[in-house]
Amino acid sequence: MLTTINKYPFFDLSEIIPDNDLAYKTYQKLKPVRTGNLIPDINLVTDYKRWKTFYNGAVSRGPITLKHLYGKPLTIAFYSKHWGDRGVTQLQRLNTIQNEIKANGGNLLILTDEANDEQLAKLTWDHSLSLNFYHDINNEIAEKFRIYSEKDPTWNTFSGIDVNIPLLAVYVIDTERHIVYDHIDRDLTNTFIADDIIASVYNASLTNIRSQSA
Repeated sequence: MLTTINKYPFFDLSEIIPDNDLAYKTYQKLKPVRTGNLIPDINLVTDYKRWKTFYNGAVSRGPITLKHLYGKPLTIAFYSKHWGDRGVTQLQRLNTIQNEIKANGGNLLILTDEANDEQLAKLTWDHSLSLNFYHDINNEIAEKFRIYSEKDPTWNTFSGIDVNIPLLAVYVIDTERHIVYDHIDRDLTNTFIADDIIASVYNASLTNIRSQSA
């Protein structure tokens, strides 16, 4: 007759070797930068492979002048194809107000995690978009805005998202790198107010002109 001791194998806990590949990752909730914050240098580069410009859906070629971009209030929006229709809607609305942004002394730039030129070209063509895109490799800039982090992946919060992507966000930054407007679509139910973006660009542009003439 088997005893309990003989029935089950004996394990020496000292022989168990921990698997270092299963590293514990601490959770840290995203805390996006907000109006009034000073952002670090976002370090845009003139690598043509990272820039894509479209006019009415067609690819447009031209020189990249960072000085011109930095010299005016800059509206920055973050986009990922994984947001589906919600992301496309944001691009369409930004496309609608782009001329007003420029008329009020600002610039508009879309940062995307999308490296597939064909998909981006099809998107802009299908929706007749006239926008400037910049490939944010590894979401480095999004991380500086604290709308992306490995410690709080997007798929942790949003159902239907199976990759870690930046939050849908729009910012207006003045020429001194201060954030003068922010909108983070946390629950995918509220969109930005266009008039608020235009007003923020106008006020930042006016402040910049006054400082230059002082």
